[in-house]
Amino acid sequence: MRHPALLAAASGALLSLGACTARSAPFPAGVADSARIRADIEFLASDGLEGRGTGTAGNDTAAAYVARRYAALGLREGAPRYRQSFVARPAMRAHAAGPVELPTQNVVAILPGSDPALAGQVVVIGAHIDHLGRSAASALDADAGDAIRNGADDNASGTAAVLELARLFRGLPARRTLVFAHFSGEELGLLGSQYFVEHLPVPRDSVVAMLNFDMVGRLRGDSLIVYGTATAREMPALLDSANAVLRMTIRGVGDGFGPSDHSSFYAKDIPVLHFFTNVHDDYHRATDDAEKVNAAGTARIVTLAERVVRAMDARTERLTFTRSAAPAPVAARTGSNVYLGSVPDMGAGNVKGLRLSGVRAGSPADSAGMRAGDVIVEFDGKAVTDLQSYSDALYARQPGDVVSVTLLRGSDRVLAQVRLGRRGQ
Repeated sequence: MRHPALLAAASGALLSLGACTARSAPFPAGVADSARIRADIEFLASDGLEGRGTGTAGNDTAAAYVARRYAALGLREGAPRYRQSFVARPAMRAHAAGPVELPTQNVVAILPGSDPALAGQVVVIGAHIDHLGRSAASALDADAGDAIRNGADDNASGTAAVLELARLFRGLPARRTLVFAHFSGEELGLLGSQYFVEHLPVPRDSVVAMLNFDMVGRLRGDSLIVYGTATAREMPALLDSANAVLRMTIRGVGDGFGPSDHSSFYAKDIPVLHFFTNVHDDYHRATDDAEKVNAAGTARIVTLAERVVRAMDARTERLTFTRSAAPAPVAARTGSNVYLGSVPDMGAGNVKGLRLSGVRAGSPADSAGMRAGDVIVEFDGKAVTDLQSYSDALYARQPGDVVSVTLLRGSDRVLAQVRLGRRGQ
């Protein structure tokens, strides 16, 4: 998972769903195996994989391990040999030393739906498989140098959760088709999930929802955070019914944009849910190791998620997508509080300018008519060539300032006037 500042911002945007007191949901559910989950986490977070950095041998080994698991389950390949190969071009490395093109892969498997009338609709269940490897670039323990950052919680836990969900649904398939996806390049800017949504193995309009698992290994006090509860009108009731037996304390964040791969799907108008057990002292540090994971807690989250999918699957109708307005996130830089509401496309490393993967509903950018796919090439009279130059221009202004933003929209050059907002409001 990325962006500690955004994670901290979530605490101000939580909507408590509480411990559910509704009747048991009328759909079957399996029993998640915590021992199997722990074994997967221990392998993926072992020193031999050296932290699964994108473009490394350890990342490739993790992908091969996951592909073998799907082959053993008999799931259909969603890409050749389950691997969707792509080249990660992280924008954050445009001005840094080291390679800027990293050959890597997503892992994709498909479980066809059991109902001919609904099998053409798809639910994507995903998690990112990469972590920091030996890189200190995004680490919070830079003093540890090139120490292995195993990422047991971030995100071996989410990878293991998706594998366990695949096992459960293989035993009793859903009426709709399920696509299980493991993304590389998340830590470099959601690169794998952005590639995946642009190269789906199924028609884009067939995808009815996406469930994401990122850092689900540290359940404490049976309290879980779920992003995306306002991305479809039916989401709160679905979560409530799914939680009837488990009675977990679920705190919902309505916004579908956030610091993980569900954001790539929400930008394409797909309802999302993202399961998350919150940050901890080992986040993005070399101390995020397997022995600290609460595998039994992860199993409870898997059980909840299975019930959510089966609750969705019990409906004949598709979910009703909604664009949810959310409070502006807190400042990402010390001392900065100016806010536009754009969501950068962090995978657009070969674009001159800043391409947007989305715009937050109700934000200054939204009010000015900016939208996904726009490329900002000038901000307040200053040329924008990448994320860094955009950030410098934005943070030079103050909340309430009116600025001109020049956009490329296809072949058209568009001028937008924007009154900047204040973060945290």
